[in-house]
Amino acid sequence: MTVPDISKLTLSNRKSEYEPQLPEDIEDDTDRYMKKLKQYALSLPYTIESYAQMLQMLDFILLRITQCVEAKDYEPGLVQWDSMLSYWSTLKYPIPKEKRILLTKLYFEICVTPGMSTQIIAICADGLSNLTRSKKKLSVEDMRLPWKSFYDTLRKDLFLTRRQFEYSQLSWYMGHIAETVRRFFHPATVNDMLATFVPGINGTNLDSILTSQYYLLTFLPLTHPQTYLPMLTRLWESINSYMFDERMLEFLSTLAEMHVDPTVSDPAKVESIPDDERSEGEDRPRWGHDDLPTSSKWSGLYKDVGIFTEHEWNFIMCKCLASMEIPLKDAGSLTTGPSADTSSSFEISRLPKAGWRIPSLARIIVYSMAQDGVPSPASNAPTPLYTPMASGVSTPQVPHGSVGDYVTGFFNGWVPPQKTYLGGSKALDSLARLVASTEHFFHPTNSGSWTADLTAFLKYLVYEFNKRWHEERQDDCKTPPNRRLTREMRRELVKSIRTVVLLAMFSQDSTTVSNVQSCLKSMSTMEPSLIFQPIVERAIPSLEALVETQRTLSVIKALSAIAPAIYSREIYYPGAKHLLTILQLLIPGIDLNDPTKTMCTTAFLSEVSQYVMFHDVTSLEDDVGDDVVPDAPGITIREDTSDTEEIDELSPADEDILLRDTTGSFATWIASFIRRVIQLLENLPDEGANGAAGGAAEVQLVDAVTGACSQICVHLSDSLFDLVLDMIFDYASTNVRSNAVRAIHQLVECVANANPEKTLAKFFPFCEASIRAEIEHGASSIRTTSSSTPLPSDATLHWSLAILRGTVYNDGKVLLKYRERFLSLLRLLRDRTFSKRGFSWSAKLLSSALITLTHTYPTENKFVNPDVWDNPEFQRKHYLHWGKLYKPEDLKITWHVPNAEEIDFALQIFREMVEPCLDKLNQLLSADIRDAVWRNDFCRYLCFVRQAFSGIPTLYKEYISPEIRRAMLDTSDIIDEIPEMIAPVDSLNSGFCLTDPRDERYRYITDLKRRFGEFLHQASLTLRDQWEENTVDAVQMLIASIHVYLLEYGDSRDGYYVNAEQYSSEVSVARYYAGQKVWPRAVLVRRARFYHTTRLHWNSIERARGPLEDCLLDDVVEWCMWHYPSVRQSSQTLLESLTSVYDGLRIRALPKLYKALLPGTEDDRMKGALWTLNISAIGRFAISEPTLATQFIVTLLGCHHNEKLSIQNCVATVAENTASRLLEPCHLVFEVENAALAYASRKLKGCVGPGLHEDPIVTMARAKRVERTEHIDNATNETISAVLKVASDADTHWRYAIAATRVLRSLIRRDLPIARDHLQFFLEKLYDSNPSMRYYAQRAVMKALRYIKLRTYCPDPASLALTNPSTPLKVEWPVNDCEASTDEIFDAYFAGKPVTPSEHLSPQSLYFDDMLEGWLACRKTRTAYRPPQRHAPTFQWEHESKDAIACVRGMALDADFWEKVSGYFAEETQESTVVQDHISCVKSIFQLLGSEICDVVKPKMEELLADSDKNKQRAAAELLAGVLNGSKHWSLEEQERVWDWAKPHTHKTLSHTMKTENVGVWSTFLDYMFHHKDPRRVIALVNHVMDLLGKIDLNGQSAIDSVKVLSLFRAFYTGMGWKFVPWADRVLERLWPEVNSEHDDVRAYVAELMSVCGGIKWRPRPSSADVETFVRECRTLPLDHDVMGIRGTYHTQRVAELVENLKTWREERLPGVRAFQSTYDRVGVTVCRWLYQSLHDTEAMSAFDYILPLLPEIFRFTEISDHEELARRASVLLFRMCGVIPPRPLISPLLHAIFAAIQYSPSWKVRLKALPILQVLYFRQLPLIDEEKVVEILEVLCKCLDDDVVEVREMAGTTLSGILRLSPRRSVLKLKDRFVNLARKSHLPNRDSPLYNLALRQRHAAIIGICALVDSFPYTIEKWMPELLTTVMLEHAHDPIPISTTIHRCASNFRKTHQDTWHEDSRRFTEDQLAALSTLLTGSSYCMLE
Repeated sequence: MTVPDISKLTLSNRKSEYEPQLPEDIEDDTDRYMKKLKQYALSLPYTIESYAQMLQMLDFILLRITQCVEAKDYEPGLVQWDSMLSYWSTLKYPIPKEKRILLTKLYFEICVTPGMSTQIIAICADGLSNLTRSKKKLSVEDMRLPWKSFYDTLRKDLFLTRRQFEYSQLSWYMGHIAETVRRFFHPATVNDMLATFVPGINGTNLDSILTSQYYLLTFLPLTHPQTYLPMLTRLWESINSYMFDERMLEFLSTLAEMHVDPTVSDPAKVESIPDDERSEGEDRPRWGHDDLPTSSKWSGLYKDVGIFTEHEWNFIMCKCLASMEIPLKDAGSLTTGPSADTSSSFEISRLPKAGWRIPSLARIIVYSMAQDGVPSPASNAPTPLYTPMASGVSTPQVPHGSVGDYVTGFFNGWVPPQKTYLGGSKALDSLARLVASTEHFFHPTNSGSWTADLTAFLKYLVYEFNKRWHEERQDDCKTPPNRRLTREMRRELVKSIRTVVLLAMFSQDSTTVSNVQSCLKSMSTMEPSLIFQPIVERAIPSLEALVETQRTLSVIKALSAIAPAIYSREIYYPGAKHLLTILQLLIPGIDLNDPTKTMCTTAFLSEVSQYVMFHDVTSLEDDVGDDVVPDAPGITIREDTSDTEEIDELSPADEDILLRDTTGSFATWIASFIRRVIQLLENLPDEGANGAAGGAAEVQLVDAVTGACSQICVHLSDSLFDLVLDMIFDYASTNVRSNAVRAIHQLVECVANANPEKTLAKFFPFCEASIRAEIEHGASSIRTTSSSTPLPSDATLHWSLAILRGTVYNDGKVLLKYRERFLSLLRLLRDRTFSKRGFSWSAKLLSSALITLTHTYPTENKFVNPDVWDNPEFQRKHYLHWGKLYKPEDLKITWHVPNAEEIDFALQIFREMVEPCLDKLNQLLSADIRDAVWRNDFCRYLCFVRQAFSGIPTLYKEYISPEIRRAMLDTSDIIDEIPEMIAPVDSLNSGFCLTDPRDERYRYITDLKRRFGEFLHQASLTLRDQWEENTVDAVQMLIASIHVYLLEYGDSRDGYYVNAEQYSSEVSVARYYAGQKVWPRAVLVRRARFYHTTRLHWNSIERARGPLEDCLLDDVVEWCMWHYPSVRQSSQTLLESLTSVYDGLRIRALPKLYKALLPGTEDDRMKGALWTLNISAIGRFAISEPTLATQFIVTLLGCHHNEKLSIQNCVATVAENTASRLLEPCHLVFEVENAALAYASRKLKGCVGPGLHEDPIVTMARAKRVERTEHIDNATNETISAVLKVASDADTHWRYAIAATRVLRSLIRRDLPIARDHLQFFLEKLYDSNPSMRYYAQRAVMKALRYIKLRTYCPDPASLALTNPSTPLKVEWPVNDCEASTDEIFDAYFAGKPVTPSEHLSPQSLYFDDMLEGWLACRKTRTAYRPPQRHAPTFQWEHESKDAIACVRGMALDADFWEKVSGYFAEETQESTVVQDHISCVKSIFQLLGSEICDVVKPKMEELLADSDKNKQRAAAELLAGVLNGSKHWSLEEQERVWDWAKPHTHKTLSHTMKTENVGVWSTFLDYMFHHKDPRRVIALVNHVMDLLGKIDLNGQSAIDSVKVLSLFRAFYTGMGWKFVPWADRVLERLWPEVNSEHDDVRAYVAELMSVCGGIKWRPRPSSADVETFVRECRTLPLDHDVMGIRGTYHTQRVAELVENLKTWREERLPGVRAFQSTYDRVGVTVCRWLYQSLHDTEAMSAFDYILPLLPEIFRFTEISDHEELARRASVLLFRMCGVIPPRPLISPLLHAIFAAIQYSPSWKVRLKALPILQVLYFRQLPLIDEEKVVEILEVLCKCLDDDVVEVREMAGTTLSGILRLSPRRSVLKLKDRFVNLARKSHLPNRDSPLYNLALRQRHAAIIGICALVDSFPYTIEKWMPELLTTVMLEHAHDPIPISTTIHRCASNFRKTHQDTWHEDSRRFTEDQLAALSTLLTGSSYCMLE
């Protein structure tokens, strides 16, 4: 083939400088988003399209979207055009605001259209999210949206009926949409939303609480929360639920962040925003807001702490502490919320989950920080809380009274000082207390799952602080200056968390370490002066010693985290002088034997090296004193660096002198580094057949090392680069390492990337000579075609090839100098390399050269722009610019853009290299002999051709001719669609070299590629006929070549997705704070490259599929079914990639695959077809497209002809992976008329398209959609017929029959009646012998009969789509007085009189099955149901379903049918309860047919009821429950008849014949009967159960009869829920005397009932039960007013009775082994059970009112030694109590009750138990305990130090240390003085003295107090601590036991907690003190703390 003379041709429209010419409309536009587009445009080396041109494309896309909506062509039309819009958006052109608004509204209306498929909703929800993501582009002032429509959809879809088992993600999407668009709800909708959502709250039902909360927190507008926020917090305080907490915290965090800007909540805005969007049913009630401020100048929502009151804030901080889930060493005092949440149903999980609580808490705290308190003086403590105060009082003498009185003497005159706050911020102060209280749990020795949460909390805390800090430095910040963060706050925040971060730094948990790294990075940019030195002090000794691997890793990671403080002169000016020291210490970190350490080291090197220049400036003569710190965008130099902990800092000039001196060591370090890298390469394991040294770990390690090396080389000065180049060349030219061939290639790439010209000049002559010499001496002369370990004789050739390939890595222009020599070398390699590695690496060299020549890419990524780098002044003072950040507009990029000469060279390579190979390949195909030589030549030449074409993805731009496009449309995968609706992709400028099809060069390369494709097809045909194993290598090469031909184009070698991931990764690494505007230059270069690949990707979306491509696609499909597994796998992988590029491939491939599944096909081919169908893009496509599904399903079901196990496993896998995509067909959406959607479509169309009344495209699309619908219906019917045939065939294997049944079940439709034979099949399978078949058949029957009901009673398609039937008996009962109506209904329940039809609506004439509303408030009406008529049937089923109904009737009237069904119900199983599916299936049949089949079933039920066998009883219960539930809507006469028959049978069974083993069966029977029903519907069962309870003797000889009745009764109250209220008092009156029953089981039921009754009797107490009153009173009533009614009052009288009686029973208690029989013990266990259960319920707070009076007795329970269960339960109860937040008024009484137990209990065991309870309660409820109470606690504990019992004294000391940690420093200093004085004044007399024990106790008390002080600061050294340790404690170290043991224990703890930080802590001691301390710790003054 001839090539034109390209030397005379030039590239058209390309400037020599490659500067893009900006379109005028982009150049001149001043819009903010157009400026961003301009930055992108200027970063590219070519001109992009004008804005007008791209707007035209956008308008066309939007027009098509509106046409799809008008034609109701949602799938595939809308899907297509939405994807085009997504692609268009990636090009960064802004969408005009008007079109954005109209498109948003259109997508919103599509989402809320009833019946819309979830796929379309998902697509539009994503579209909504993208369109509304930016708050600056759209706000509520620009657009409003209605809320009621999709709330109704969500509410209806969320909870499933008992017959509903198929559910979609509709609820999730509706919730997601609500969260997305909530900011467009008008603020005036608040009252309407509250009136809608609040009545749904019922505190006795967790589901109602959580769903109502979700609605409130997801829909309520966030801008004006002042009306409803107090109501939400009151509600929150009363609910014990972890799920509730998480969602509430997320909501409050959003509010806190939003309302730092006071203008957001201005009430005046409500009136100014147009209220122009309301859906049907929306109202705007006006409520009084007189209590809210109405001043003309709005100042925001600010309260005590941020937007919260002090009480709300303390509550939030308690939740924060609980959220950390820190387990103390107790019996489990964690929050009981998760236990309470177990009562929620699974449907709650269908809603979007709340955000993780940890970031929410951090955001709340940070955005609540403000200057809102008196600042504490600046603290010196590492974890500051309080500032030490002067004593001012002389220490008094030791009194003659008790030690406790002396120590606590100063508390008596204690006056609360003025409250001061850390940094002047209450929120910051609370945070510091929280961190200090959890400090111990950060230490690696005390870490666990909680440590990850704690460190994540700190990570998000500093992240949010940094984010807010920089937001408030912006010019447009709206936070008032007096509410902004201050430098003092920032400094104190860093100090507060520094200690714990440094502790957690050494954790071995990867998540914790990752969190700490992120935290340190943010802290180092906030306050580097506080962070840098401690890290370096820990790092340098660890790196010098290299003793502990874990410690070394930790410090390297920490150094990486604070790297910004090292390299950036703007962040921390003094940090840079340490860089070289650290770099030198890290050299040993590159260690092949420790991959983890190496990865950490290289991460640090990569991070640092992209911000600095490695250049020695010490040799330059210069006056460094004139250096000026340059201004740079971003972070400014610290202004306030004064801190008493820090050394004096040098001036910037002095710092520069020191740094300048360190640059002189760069050369030494670089040399050491390169030598270390080379040493690592030399020691790599031997390379395997695939060319990789070792396993994945080694490959990853080499990649990391060379990645760091590359970054370093890029930033070397010329002299240092020459040094490195010489070192690498010297090594490469004098060594050959077969184990480092791949590695040397990567190493040479590093230098080539930095300076390709020097690298090529250095290496090319050597490589050329070496390769020629090696080939001449026979290297690569042995023919191989498969991967194998290379021969030693080939090692030098491979080494040289690897080096040469590395040199051609960058800038193709440099390669031109070696053009002829390079070509000559390539020809030699082509002709003389015969081994697989030889020719494949030679071909890769060719590919690398071509990609370097023809691709557009940035040629450098230094940390400054090229003009700056080349500036001599910069070279002289580069260290002043380290860490420089750029704004996008300041970026200058050097791109490689192929010039004419490079293209000429590339085409010459094709002419001289590729064409001859192609000719030889064609000759080989026609050869007769195909031996090993033929195979080798084939693979060799094809490898060269393949790699050559893979190297030119952007050499020429492809165009799709009109003929090919028409053919593609005709054979598209998009079925039944008009061509106009299949989206084309117009090509864009994206740096292709050849773009003119008339250009001879263009024609040459395209013709050559076509020849290549034709050869590939011919080779496929030829090789497919040869089944010999020796052709496998050739086939693999062929498949790889087809991959290149079909896929290597555009962004294939510079991938869009790869660049997206790398850009995202680089941004996350380089980000200092959220919202950052300045970036390292490398990130901006990556961004430009990513934008370039985005444009390439656009051009790669649609590829031409002509006849040749079709042939090749067919070839790939055939290879997928070839005989060798390796070939099949490669081909299937390729096919999966092709499906995303070539439209029409799937339709084309399916017939071939189906044919391969027919009988007679070879096993391998069949297996290949099955695995190909398992590709999700093929199999799922085939089954999800109804017109294709028939053949797919039938073919798959026909595979049972091949019984081979491996094939059957394949079939099972394919079926399982595709089954979920077989969806129920439903066309209801086409029948739904949505006026709002039509209006939105018209508005958008009017904005973008011609105003046609009759749009011809819409008409065609609508007609095609109707036709498509008919095709789908026909295909579905065909599928049902075909699958029925298979499923009914007796020869069908049972597995296939079950699969067929599942298919048939999925195809039951709600929009069309079910066919008779379809339903009959399921009915017959109800008594199939296979249990799985019965299971699916039952569910199918339930689904089919439920749809008949829905189709009958849904008045329109929209109702049917939403499954919202209008039952004829359903009515809305008007409510005037909510509370009165509720009481009236309860009275009617309890009266139990039959409900009779009446025109007058009242509780006596209506059923109330749903009883959730009315607990807190009511809506205007209540939903109720009339009773059926006396004689006439309720339901008149739809006429269209008459055949199906007749089919059911025919089966059900046959007694044999019920005989068989009940027989299988009664099969022996492990079930001990009724099976709900059995009941629901029977219920469905009886509901449909009425009483006509009762007589058929009765005999069978009577027979089963009479049989005492457990399984028969279960079957009887299931049949009976089905019949009774099915009779719910029969005529009254029929209901009475069936109940009259059932009553005696159920009464007899429940009263007499029920065995113990059947209790579970009949309990669940009752539970099913009572569920969701008005008690009067089942009054016979209610009365019977109550009658049984009334008659039973609960203290009879045997507990069995009692347990039977109580189990049945339990089913009653659990099934009824809140409807049980009318019976509660009566039942408790009956069971309360049994609190001391002789039977443990009875007492357990009594305890549970007390908890349940307490819960259901809980009611809020607003003055009026309406929403407006409730919301207002939550705002206005004082905190102590119990508006939520959460205080426990229901059992008050009983508790008082217990308190009195327990005293008597305690006296009567039996001793010893009979103790458990005592009334005292029995009642005690019952009480503990009851209170424990109450604490785990939703209303846990109410338990405190009962616990408090009983607390003294509970403490007594704990000391009982002869009843282990009672003592254990009491102890667990006390600890568990601490995890629940008590009501605010009960905190003081609770503490006083514990004080009383500690101070006055005569039993030392009680005192011993009470002390840890106090400590745990203090820890858990810390924020709620005020300072005065803390002083009281200290007083109580100090008095305990004088206790007679040593164990109590020591426990008091332990408790004291925990309390002191968070106590006022004034108290600490006072106590220290008292304890020291007491120790000094306590003289021990002789042991014989009667005063000895008293004196010993006094001294022990003093020592315990001193030890408690030391232990209370485990990780810091306070100023007074050295003296205590080295004088007082040392002096008494040898005192008698227990004093000495206490001191030694304390010393041991001190050693343990300070060993990690001893290098810092030791500075607090003098030399003499260190010697004394050593004596204390070890007994020898010669040993120091290690």
